[in-house]
Amino acid sequence: HGIKSSETAKRRLQVFSTFSVTFSFKIMRVLVSLAILVAAARAFSPATTTTPQQQYVSNTALHAMDRRQVVIGGMSAASFAALLSNTPAVALAEELPNGVVYTIDKKGTGPAPDKGELAAIRFKASTEDGKVIDDIFETPEPYYTRVGLGGMLPGVEGALPYMKLGDRWTLTIPPELAFGAKGRPASAGKPRIPGNSKIIFEVEMVGLPGKEVELIELIGDE
Repeated sequence: HGIKSSETAKRRLQVFSTFSVTFSFKIMRVLVSLAILVAAARAFSPATTTTPQQQYVSNTALHAMDRRQVVIGGMSAASFAALLSNTPAVALAEELPNGVVYTIDKKGTGPAPDKGELAAIRFKASTEDGKVIDDIFETPEPYYTRVGLGGMLPGVEGALPYMKLGDRWTLTIPPELAFGAKGRPASAGKPRIPGNSKIIFEVEMVGLPGKEVELIELIGDE
């Protein structure tokens, strides 16, 4: 009976030791992964002053990345860092007071239009599933509209006063500021727009005739 108890105790000790080693290894991997993520984030953040201790921690994490090739989600740490370095910056979405969500795809350096001012724009309008409603980016002439006077969809009218000459934005327009609950029936060359559809509207402000220096000077000389 004493021999059996001794063997049982040994087996329990072996199981406990194996569990402890496995658990400790998992904890170590989690800690190393966190250290690598912190180091990667610091590597791609603006330069800041670091203490020798902070630099040591960062270097240690990068050393672990290089020596152990810790795998994060099936990808080695080196591959993960390379992916971060090659990933382009993503435009952040913001929201206008009227509820239209927009991203700035290109920033212009010109002036903003005044209400009622004539503006030349190019645009592409699509439904949320990618069906093109209209596209005049490649037409010979842009589209001219009086800003804020109702010539465009309400969601577009609310965005134009915030744009500058040279800006290109992508708008996500809610149904109530687009074609509403009724939508729009199909017509020649134009697809049907179902009711309550969000509209994706890419728009670029390409001209403000009233603020163009050459035109103002020409009128002033007459």
